[in-house]
Parts: sequence; structure tokens; C-alpha cells
Amino acid sequence: MASDKPAHRFDPNFTKNVIEGMGPATTPRNREVLGALIRHIHDFAREVELTVDEWMEGVKFVNALGEIYYTSNKTRNETHRICDVLGLESLVDEIAHKIISEGELDPTSSSILGPFWSPNAPFRELGGEIFQDGVPPNGRVTKMHGVIRDIITGQPIPGAVFDIWQASANGKYDFQDPENQTPNNLRGKFRANEKGEYWFYCLHPTAYSLPRDGPSWQLLSLMDRHPMRPAHIHIMVTHPDYQGCTTQLYPNDDPWVKSDTVFAVKDDLVVDFQPIKEKDPKAVLELEYNVNLAPKGYKGKI
Repeated sequence: MASDKPAHRFDPNFTKNVIEGMGPATTPRNREVLGALIRHIHDFAREVELTVDEWMEGVKFVNALGEIYYTSNKTRNETHRICDVLGLESLVDEIAHKIISEGELDPTSSSILGPFWSPNAPFRELGGEIFQDGVPPNGRVTKMHGVIRDIITGQPIPGAVFDIWQASANGKYDFQDPENQTPNNLRGKFRANEKGEYWFYCLHPTAYSLPRDGPSWQLLSLMDRHPMRPAHIHIMVTHPDYQGCTTQLYPNDDPWVKSDTVFAVKDDLVVDFQPIKEKDPKAVLELEYNVNLAPKGYKGKI
């Protein structure tokens, strides 16, 4: 005899009722995204049988993300950082930007933007320096150079803009370190020449730890994970006719490159800093890195 007992002790219609509570003016995309979000959150709570105390700890955690943002004068975005340590930003980046070319050249892999990009970086002359406060102690000056190319034709892209930013030798970005760095130190934009070439002087990057005094460190501790980011240089390469590339470059000998706490490392972004070949009084190292861009609208292999 069939039992009249429900298959599960929780209301089987509850999630459906919440989703259907959205009104007729909800856009189709908002209905799709928020509906999926509600389903997954409800399924998660049921799967782990979330307790009231655990739910409230989560509420307090979310509140702490906002509190640290405003008490730091909006310079410390722990919500962004939580997305990083959970791998969410790297996953969204891949979903948004992954292109597999139909030809021989694939576009340069993208990587996460991170919380330290600034729209105010100044344009500098090709061959210029981005360390406007001088070379810090233990800083190793690197001549970085390469060519920006079209993945379809293999031809250079004149006028492409190469935007770079990096932490100083103490592992801090300019607005984290106002006692030692002026605004826009270790930042700069360079416009490629008629051959698609760029070159400038930066520093060999330095590994650094995520902050150990806020919600992101609390979450990492719960997961028994380290807070280290491998040394990296951020770049953003753009041109009006091409799909831009925002990414990060990592020295191949960095001890954290295989366990980046934000899961942003990709094979083609691991690079080899070499002792500079041609005598250069400005630099001790060089990094050659060519960037490949896809034309706007190009989809590649589906």
C-alpha cells in the first residue's frame, strides 16, 4: 500500500512560490538570474540543513564585508576579495572571455581584474618608467617589451593601449601605501607604435599576502588555506577594433604559482624573467611578452 507520507519533510512548493512571487515587470534576464539564485540558495540550505545559528553567522559575515569597506574609506573591498578566494571571479572571467581560435593564434588568456585597477593611470612615453617614486629597496628593474598582434592576420596592432599596474617591492599598491608611494606609482599606460610594439621599465613583481585581519582571512582560516598571491603584474590591453584583454603575468619560479589563493593562474600567463641580454644601465632583468587580441565580434570555436 502506497504511503501518504511526503517524500521530504520540507514544503515541496516553497521555493516555487518564492520564485513566482516576482512581478510581471521583472525583466526576462533578471527572472532567469534571480530565479536560479533562489533555487540554488534554497537547495543549499536544505542540503546542509542550515541551522539558525549558522545562517545568522552568515548574515554577520556579510555585514562585516560592508563595514570594513566603509570604515576603510572605500579602499578595501573585502566583498570583491571573497569572490576571489571562492574562485567566483576567475570562473566568471572564464565564462565571459574564453575564446578558442579557429586559427594558429589563440587570444592571450584573460585573468581577474582584482580590486587594485585604477582608471586614472597616466599615459607615459614608450620606454618610460612606471616607478615614479624611484626604485624601492630590493626592487629589480625589468625592461618589459613585446608586440600586440591580431590573432586572425598575425599582424601588429598599432595604437593599442597597454595599461600596467603592480605592487611595489613591499607587496603593496600605491593607495595601500600612501606613506611610501605617491598616487599612480607603478601604474602607467603606453600606446603601441606603428609596429604594434611596446616597451617600458617596471619592477620584477613581489608575492604578497591577502589581509589577515578581516572577513577574507576568516574564511580562508575556516578552509585551512593560505592567503598568498604569487608575484604578478597586471595588464589591460585595449584597442577600439578588438576585444580587450585584462590579465596577470606570473614569474615561473614563484613558490606560490601552483597554489594561488584566488585561482587566477593559467599556463600561458606563467613567464620567464631573464637577465637582460643587451647592456642596459636601467635594468637588470627583461621580460618579453607578446599579446594576442581577437577582433570585436569574433567568437572562435563554439
